[in-house]
Amino acid sequence: MFLVQIVAARVPSRMLSVFVRHAELLKFLTVGAIAFVTTSVLFFGLKWTVLEGKPVTANVVAVLIATVVSYVLNREWAFTARGGRERRHEAALFFLVAGVGMVINQLPLAVSSYLFQLRTPHVSVLAENIADFISATVIGTLLATVFRWWAMRKFVFPDPVRPDLEHDEPVSETRA
Repeated sequence: MFLVQIVAARVPSRMLSVFVRHAELLKFLTVGAIAFVTTSVLFFGLKWTVLEGKPVTANVVAVLIATVVSYVLNREWAFTARGGRERRHEAALFFLVAGVGMVINQLPLAVSSYLFQLRTPHVSVLAENIADFISATVIGTLLATVFRWWAMRKFVFPDPVRPDLEHDEPVSETRA
C-alpha cells in the first residue's frame, strides 16, 4: 500500500479519478505486462537454446508458463473484487479462456513463420527474430489480450462481489 500512496500523492486529482474508475482494467493490464515480459524472456530464451528452429513450440511453452503466473495475479489482485464461481470452476474457465487466447496468440507467428516463410534460410537471422517479435510478441499478444479482457469479465470473473444485505439486521435509529 505504501507505493500506491506515494504514486497517488504525485498524480493530479483529475487523472487519479480516471485511474480509480478504471482500476480493474489497469490491474489487468499490469498483470498482462508481467505476463508479456515473462513470455518474451522465455520465448527468446527457449528459441535461442533448447527449442532452436521451433518458434511456435517455444512460444507455446512460454505462454503456458506465463498463463499460470497470470491466473494467480488476476485471481488474487486484478479481479479480486469479483467472484461468483467456485475456485475449481473459475480456474477451469480461466485456463479454457487462456487456451483460446493462446491459439489467438500463435496465429500471427504461425502465419509469419510458415505462410510468409520469414525464417532462415529464406531471410536473415535478424529479420527472422524481428518478424517473430512483431508477430508473436506484439500482434499476437495484443489480439489475445483484447479477447482475454472480454472473456475474463464475461465468463471467468463475471460478478462483482457485493455485500449480502439480505442477511444484515436493520440498524435501529434509537437505542434503549
